[in-house]
Amino acid sequence: MGDEIRTKIENYKTAPFDARFPNQNQTKHCVQNYLDFHRCQKSLNAKGIDPAPCDWYYRVYRSMCPNSWVEKWDEQREAGTYPGKI
Repeated sequence: MGDEIRTKIENYKTAPFDARFPNQNQTKHCVQNYLDFHRCQKSLNAKGIDPAPCDWYYRVYRSMCPNSWVEKWDEQREAGTYPGKI
């Protein structure tokens, strides 16, 4: 992984502005980063590549999403009932 990416992840404070989600309600931003994290991990693990760059999505969704939502989604993923496509 490039030093520039590693530095950005280490210096992460909070979710930056994302032009895809310009409104005040950030629910979609939260959900999209949750999906992006798990898709990124799945993709890089399948290719045998270190999934460390996926940590960016992890940090974003952990800072934006309520813990209760994340716990529920994790339980649904484990049970195979999560409604999103990962």
